[in-house]
Amino acid sequence: LEGRPVNPDADAYYDLPGRSAESDTLYEHCKRALALGLRFGAHGLPLMGSGDWNDGMNLVGAKGRGESVWLGFFLHDVLKRFSEVARIREDEEFARECLEEASRLGARIEDSSWDGRWYRRAYMDDGTPLGSKESPECRIDSIAQSWAVLSGAGDPDRARMAMRSLDEELVCPDIGIVKLLDPPFGASDLDPGYIRGYPPGVRENGGQYTHAAIWAVMAFAALGERERAWELARMINPVHHGGSAAAIAVYKVEPYVVAADVYSLPLHAGLGGWTWYTGSAGWMYRLWMESLLGLRLEGERLRVEPCLPRDWKSVKAHYRFRETVYHIHLTLDATVPAGTTVSVDGVQQPGGAILLVDDRKDKQVEIRVGSGD
Repeated sequence: LEGRPVNPDADAYYDLPGRSAESDTLYEHCKRALALGLRFGAHGLPLMGSGDWNDGMNLVGAKGRGESVWLGFFLHDVLKRFSEVARIREDEEFARECLEEASRLGARIEDSSWDGRWYRRAYMDDGTPLGSKESPECRIDSIAQSWAVLSGAGDPDRARMAMRSLDEELVCPDIGIVKLLDPPFGASDLDPGYIRGYPPGVRENGGQYTHAAIWAVMAFAALGERERAWELARMINPVHHGGSAAAIAVYKVEPYVVAADVYSLPLHAGLGGWTWYTGSAGWMYRLWMESLLGLRLEGERLRVEPCLPRDWKSVKAHYRFRETVYHIHLTLDATVPAGTTVSVDGVQQPGGAILLVDDRKDKQVEIRVGSGD
């Protein structure tokens, strides 16, 4: 598609784009998108523009100078993953460029974004930090901490400390939520954007934004903190909010679908927000399947690396690959060394993964996981 650039004095415009005479592969389109994202500010972090993941922070970088710490972690992850795509395409030069750029970016994040107990969230156009202990509002934002872990870019010791801080500052077990940030915006002169239009404790402005809460649980699982990961996963599960008439009277929305947000403001603490209308549902599915039960599809191999509570003894799953069903029985055995052994119909599988074959014959899979405890 072709369309005119947004004017310097405008945030957006409505128009009908035209069809470009130029065409190229999806791969080249992705390379251009990455190149466009490699624009950095004074701290060496990606420019935030009129919003990153949190589009409610649309004024943080509206003048073209604001930077996003979270986007730095996310970009680092994208660069690493896309380097693998480039290698598959035999584009070794771009694969190397991705990894080199990711390495430089990771170093800049560490140099500019650590606040002592957690990572900052962003820098506004005038250089004011968000997500700092000095910030009157949004002292800590969850997604910078989660993605320090999920991207692998954060210093390991700092990332663990950041997740401890998230646990201490943002988890509210009394109402069963993980807040996106705290304190909410509204009382100070900070103006990061239309996020301030929500009352303090509603939606992105200091409530639980479930998408981000799930990332936090995924990060605990990635750190191997399995008991905490399962505690928080159960806590944010919507079923947790519907276990009794009293709980339903507080939550007031369907407990059988995921709510995009849950309020934290005192008069409505625990009230569910938008339901049926959130990508958080897909992320929650990935949390349970991938981060906790450990099922990960890699091409035509199924890898099983569970993160399970210590008191679990076994798990059963039925996995359909096209028209073939794999009946999986996973046993946890704390008496054997750490590691995983996998057999399909009695045949050991190399590399701890199941080679998936669609021959329409049911398969019996035995997986033994040793904790080494």
